[in-house]
Amino acid sequence: MLTKNIKLKLFKKKKLNKNIKKKLITLLNEENFVIKSLKKEYKNNFNKKTISKFKNFINYRVIGMGGSSLGTQAIYDFLEHKIKKKFEFLDNLKSHTKKDKKKRYLNLIISKSGNTTETIVNTNIFVQKKNKNIFITENKKNYLHTLAEKFKSEIIHHNNFIGGRYSVLSEVGMLPAELMDLDSRKFKQLNNLIKNKNYLNSLVNNVDQILYFAKRKKFNSIIINYDEKSSNLFNWYQQLVAESLGKKGLGILPIVSNMPKDNHSVMQLYLDGFKNNFFTFFYVKEKNSLKINNSQILQMQSYLKNKNINHIVYAQKQASENVFKNKKIPFRSFEILKRDENTLGELFTFFILETILLGRALKINPFDQPAVELIKTETKKILI
Repeated sequence: MLTKNIKLKLFKKKKLNKNIKKKLITLLNEENFVIKSLKKEYKNNFNKKTISKFKNFINYRVIGMGGSSLGTQAIYDFLEHKIKKKFEFLDNLKSHTKKDKKKRYLNLIISKSGNTTETIVNTNIFVQKKNKNIFITENKKNYLHTLAEKFKSEIIHHNNFIGGRYSVLSEVGMLPAELMDLDSRKFKQLNNLIKNKNYLNSLVNNVDQILYFAKRKKFNSIIINYDEKSSNLFNWYQQLVAESLGKKGLGILPIVSNMPKDNHSVMQLYLDGFKNNFFTFFYVKEKNSLKINNSQILQMQSYLKNKNINHIVYAQKQASENVFKNKKIPFRSFEILKRDENTLGELFTFFILETILLGRALKINPFDQPAVELIKTETKKILI
């Protein structure tokens, strides 16, 4: 068990790397705003009074790119069963997106820099002065901060020292979570996890093994995801890992593969193709699941009787793990026993710490994204 809510089968190697463990202890004890955001003591730049003014809305629209949106999408989808409000996400530029002038929206416009081109464009097209808006951006004279002042909208200051992909447990993800009527405090699990030796040792083992794969040119981290509601969790993970570690000719390429449909497309390659992949199985145990109609099952498929979708998907996961094991294909496996804020907070924390530690071990800065800035600069040159 990783925690009481998460089972984790580790990659095959189990010996602890003392060097990685030292890096983890150093990371947990340093003055780092990303690490602080994972703790209960972190003070968001909003309060209950701010939230209460906007809780009567049913329809919310999040306008933001990458880390300004993906974490909130992960929360919304993973915990959808607890949320009665409707959230829409404008996280790309689409030429034919329809405007719905009848719905009354609260717009959450999020950009750390306040100058993200796509967010500015979507805000220009979809947001009107008469709308209720909350802007989350740095406390600087950037475009969105200036626009928010013009609109006389609510402004929540984005923490200057937390980049977008690491911001899910700061105001960027926690303010939307509160508007979803979730308890933002329950996401903050690091205080408890520091005391959990199994959690920390598992983290060290995972980092050590991923480094082992990278040294042997296994750069593809493929997520075998059996939970539809976790697709955006792994879209968030994909940005976290790729943008943090893809530097100096190094990096890990996260690829999200949604099951069981991908059994009928890319699984053949995973099993018998090139060998520069390592895998993460991910499954969430569901209490309620559609059941097979026994009266319509023919005798030749009688083994399906008295089964539900969850039974079948879990059997497929077990079967795939057995085949991977027999073929000596490296994998780890997460099995989620409870779908709540605590569990999701534990997962966010695990993947954030894992990514930072990988960066430190590879001697690269996991917090910047210099190559992406080149495209932003070049795009602006073309448009001027």
